[in-house]
Amino acid sequence: MIALDTNVLARFYIDEAEVEAKKQHVQAKRVMARPALFVARTVLLELEWVLRGGYGYAREEVATVLQHLTALPNVTVENWEIVINALDVYRSGLDFADALHLAAARYAGCEKLTTFDAKFAKVNAKLGAKPKVTLVKTEIGSI
Repeated sequence: MIALDTNVLARFYIDEAEVEAKKQHVQAKRVMARPALFVARTVLLELEWVLRGGYGYAREEVATVLQHLTALPNVTVENWEIVINALDVYRSGLDFADALHLAAARYAGCEKLTTFDAKFAKVNAKLGAKPKVTLVKTEIGSI
């Protein structure tokens, strides 16, 4: 089994006109045809950032790429069930990193995820996603 880095996946999914990028795209396609590949969740997190921040992909485009990757029969994605769960919440409006945190917490059986990030808590409440995201101040009471 071969583990993949973000740049290989980015070159696989992004076919640019520049000569070196075009060569890397062809090489990435060859690598992706190998029989046993592994992708860590951290690589997915970075790939989302590259696609969205570096290439301007929209949320649904990013989700489609990540879902495609998790469905490839020769690719093992670390904790794929957490990633698939996170993609559902991500499509609904939560930041991908936060969606991964939330999905991992749910998978671990947590009843709450506590944070200082008010936006994360607000979007979570709006979506009704589980587990519930609470702010630290609600967990420790007023000081």
